[in-house]
Amino acid sequence: MTQFPDLPYKPLTHPFTHFIFKYNGFHPNKTYLLPKGHVRESGYQASPVDAIWEQDTAIEMRDSIKLYTDVFRPATTSGAEKVPAIIPWSPYGKVGTGSQTYDNMGPWRMGIPFQALSGYETFEGPNPLEWCGRGYAVVDVDARGAGNSEGDIAFWGGAAIDIYDTITWIAAQPWCNGSVVMMGNSWLAISQINFSSRFTHPNLKAIAPWEALTDPYDHSLCRGGVPSTHFFQMIMGGFAGSGRVEDLGSMVSKRPLFDEFWESKRIFPERIRDVPMYLTASYSTGLHCEGSFETFERAQTPRKWLRVHNTQEWNDIYKPEVLDDLQRFYDFYAKGIQNGWETDTPRVRLSLLGYENSPAKTVVERPEEEWPPARQSLRKYYLDASTRSMSTSKPENVSSISHEGHSLTASSDFSLYFPEYTELCGRPYAKLYMSCPSHADFDISIQLRKLSSTGEPLESLNWSPMPKPAPEVPDVNVTKHLGQQGMLRVSHHISLLPPEDGDEDGFPHYDHKSRQDIVPGDIVPLLVPIWPVGMVFGAGEGLMLRVSGHNMSLPEVEMMRLREPVDENVGAQVVHTGGKYRSFLVVPVI
Repeated sequence: MTQFPDLPYKPLTHPFTHFIFKYNGFHPNKTYLLPKGHVRESGYQASPVDAIWEQDTAIEMRDSIKLYTDVFRPATTSGAEKVPAIIPWSPYGKVGTGSQTYDNMGPWRMGIPFQALSGYETFEGPNPLEWCGRGYAVVDVDARGAGNSEGDIAFWGGAAIDIYDTITWIAAQPWCNGSVVMMGNSWLAISQINFSSRFTHPNLKAIAPWEALTDPYDHSLCRGGVPSTHFFQMIMGGFAGSGRVEDLGSMVSKRPLFDEFWESKRIFPERIRDVPMYLTASYSTGLHCEGSFETFERAQTPRKWLRVHNTQEWNDIYKPEVLDDLQRFYDFYAKGIQNGWETDTPRVRLSLLGYENSPAKTVVERPEEEWPPARQSLRKYYLDASTRSMSTSKPENVSSISHEGHSLTASSDFSLYFPEYTELCGRPYAKLYMSCPSHADFDISIQLRKLSSTGEPLESLNWSPMPKPAPEVPDVNVTKHLGQQGMLRVSHHISLLPPEDGDEDGFPHYDHKSRQDIVPGDIVPLLVPIWPVGMVFGAGEGLMLRVSGHNMSLPEVEMMRLREPVDENVGAQVVHTGGKYRSFLVVPVI
């Protein structure tokens, strides 16, 4: 706290009075026997075994702060049996927060069957009774500041120290075999990567980050230098406790450039050198795609596996076949069962999206040796504003197209069509020559949309089967994916880092440590990175590059839908092509 005195904290609402937070009261050291067949709520999964539930057990941290945890373990561990423990780490609350949130956060519970949950799981975490049946304990901790745990809620960073102390406590419990693993999606995944990049612990045997981010600044709050704090404000509104929470979103206005504060929140996967990792990634998430692929690429541990799935992340995490796969991973490292995990499991399982109403079928978890595949090649398509098209030939004539920057619907679109079956996989990017006659700065977003052979933009549904036909599926990101995006605040173009391979038109990386206004009307070359893509195209199908002044993805959930623009754009944004204005799109083809 003292390192950054300008970091504000917001008081938390107490769990008793919070209107969202699922709270079961404070019952320290109360123990329940949940017999085999026990059902918490009608319709939910019955417990597959006799299980012990120890409620609100205190774990003391090295600074004397007490965190409270619920422990679920097979009843046989009250005797001689010892089992590994799974930690889901978050400030979202403990028992019951999962099912309640899935009911409220999207249509049809994102396809998660009631029978997949017991009603005891934390949001985005493991079903504890399911894992008791698989021979594991689940130690569900309220992170510092959450629920009845003491202290203030922090966004990752130094919070890893608490995980270290918790692992030490768990490994010493009489029911634990000394092995601890971690599991969970989103915040729970970020916590795992954050911890493993800062510490090693002899009792942590494996982690399973189910989609994460590694850079809160560039992956969410200020992607491409464009501020967007509404998602963080939303999740902060769901926290409850007796203390306070870091107001991370407000730091975007206080520190709009990447500096030592944002550096303290960044996670460095390249510092993960030994712990085995079961990683997942998907294209449909507007929060975790880049961070998930980046973690796999940069982590230095040789024992890492990536499964790129084709569904929404919450839908994926509770599938029986997925749990069986994850158990093989855990059994190998936490129980020492020689099940062939390291020799039989593909290093990468790759999915590529086919989209609805397309003859090109989705590729589902195809075995690969690496990501992106080594046989990938980069193909450059030049934009032509006069025809609103893209081709491999450079247009000779200069032309331009414009759209209103401060609009939720206006865009400049460029299309191409593939003459044969084509797969895209990797990181695309674009170079655009642009100007704004009315203002000295502006924000741009670019999006890749798949087109039918007749030019209709297609959508990808995030699970199957959907309870209703595609036209009736709500337009939210948890149910459907439009296409990957890239973003840039134009004044940040001077923070472009020197190319790693010497190619000044290669994939761009920005440090966002500096900015400079442009001269209104001046034409500026802009390199814009796009998040990882995985798409398949049938012969005759097309790809559209859409350029606009706003985020074009669907809102994560309905409550985040924008009714009016929140950008600071003024007037028209102009895309210049042809001649000396070599605007182009680069796509990775395999």
